[in-house]
Amino acid sequence: MLEIYALARDFMAAHGNPHQWGTNNWPPVPLLEADIKGGNSYVCVTTGGRVVGTFCYLFGPDIEPTYRVIEGSWRSDTPYGVVHRLAGDGSERGVGAFCLEWALSQCGHLRIDTHGDNKVMQRLLEKQGFDYRGIIHVVEDPYPRLAYDLLSSDRDS
Repeated sequence: MLEIYALARDFMAAHGNPHQWGTNNWPPVPLLEADIKGGNSYVCVTTGGRVVGTFCYLFGPDIEPTYRVIEGSWRSDTPYGVVHRLAGDGSERGVGAFCLEWALSQCGHLRIDTHGDNKVMQRLLEKQGFDYRGIIHVVEDPYPRLAYDLLSSDRDS
């Protein structure tokens, strides 16, 4: 996982997003260990058994405290899933989409945020059908985040 996150930090910096994870060597090992211990850490594995991606997935009512205040509005107050720290090693196409699809299939309502400079993630979210909902703020750094959500019922209509 640490290797995947290091590759992701390098990729983000090379694609105009040096601040989201690069300035503080994000994510820190104790946070990843807490994700694992809490049963919230997931990996994306190829059919050959190689780990090519990783992310944190949480689900529940009001599961993400930073989402309580949004400059904008969420479309639903139902319990939701959150994907954090999504990263791939770059060796396989579609890892991000696969992980987001898996998470949506678990809960039917996803919220996610990303740095304003993370154009790659913004394109992925829009391609997957997420709607931009506004701005949220995180405690880790001073950069505002773009907030998105997706309800599986959006795809049924």
